[in-house]
Amino acid sequence: MITLRQGKPKTILENSLNSALTAVETYNRPKTKFRIENYVVLMIIAWTKLFHAFFQATIGERYFYKEKNGRYKIIEGERKAWELKECIKNFQKGTQKQKLTEAVIANLNFFIGIRNKIEHRYWNSSALDILLFGECQALLYNYENTVMALFGDDYSINTCLAYALQFSHLRANEQLVAQKDLLSKDMQDIKKYIDKYRTDLSQEIYDSQEYSIKLLQIPKVSNTNRSDLSVEFVNWNSLSDEDKNNYQKVSAIIKDKIIKQPVSNANMLKPGDVINMVREKTGETLSLYNHTDLWKAFGIRPGTNSESKFETITKYCIYDEPHNDYLYTTEWVEFIVRLITDYGFKKENIHNKCKENLKMEDYNKKE
Repeated sequence: MITLRQGKPKTILENSLNSALTAVETYNRPKTKFRIENYVVLMIIAWTKLFHAFFQATIGERYFYKEKNGRYKIIEGERKAWELKECIKNFQKGTQKQKLTEAVIANLNFFIGIRNKIEHRYWNSSALDILLFGECQALLYNYENTVMALFGDDYSINTCLAYALQFSHLRANEQLVAQKDLLSKDMQDIKKYIDKYRTDLSQEIYDSQEYSIKLLQIPKVSNTNRSDLSVEFVNWNSLSDEDKNNYQKVSAIIKDKIIKQPVSNANMLKPGDVINMVREKTGETLSLYNHTDLWKAFGIRPGTNSESKFETITKYCIYDEPHNDYLYTTEWVEFIVRLITDYGFKKENIHNKCKENLKMEDYNKKE
């Protein structure tokens, strides 16, 4: 645990805490517009600054990007610090005992994706409030736990938060409206992202409270004791086997279930999707021409006018006959990422590197 005194790390951490508190205040405020957008953006800032405070206290200012000449990378007059995804990667590689679990990382990556979509489009976010409640609650829960693990209980924010009052009798109608809104055209992209992300998770991570908090809100049928608390949170580990069994029976009644069904071309990618995923993983923004140069040089598929359309390297690419085009796999994305990170392929040099046929095995040695 790190002991903070007055100085830059403490200031950064206080900014992080204020961002998290503002996120919760915004989320719980009645009739708030852009509730999810504001909450997600503010919590991403809170998590990023939390890591920056940790790095500032442990490794100094090495969490800022540098140019090849050793100078700090400057964006609009300010030094560019590691974004959240880079912070997570470097935090996990650190020597400290505290590490993020796979479920916490899955929750963070989920919201990084949501944040990226928020920045580039508009939707009626009220339809997402109920859909994302579990992940939103876990994002805050994980933040609180990480703050206390790194800096101690003195920086806990739970004493500043109140349990939000609920109009529970309106919730069913609100859910019905939300379901209808999710069918609208402008919501399909974000809904597709959410469903795919959840489906791709392992069952262990999906069930984890660190990925998504699942709550049962059941009113007491009577006020049995005048000293009872109105809201009680029960520790699962303290329950008897009988109580756990009873809980499972109740949760089975209302539990959402993701059903996996075989579908055509599941998880296959169009060229634009490949480029976007490569950019997310490497920061390198390739063009469609770069992508064409790569598949031609490595021969993973025939040319556009070829009569042998099915002669592809199926590990990386398949021909989609109904649509008369080609789709690519996540393995192809990882291969391009490796070309960029390990072999110096860049947007500006790919065309020259691909003028001759290249052998896939020469670049698969690190597999």
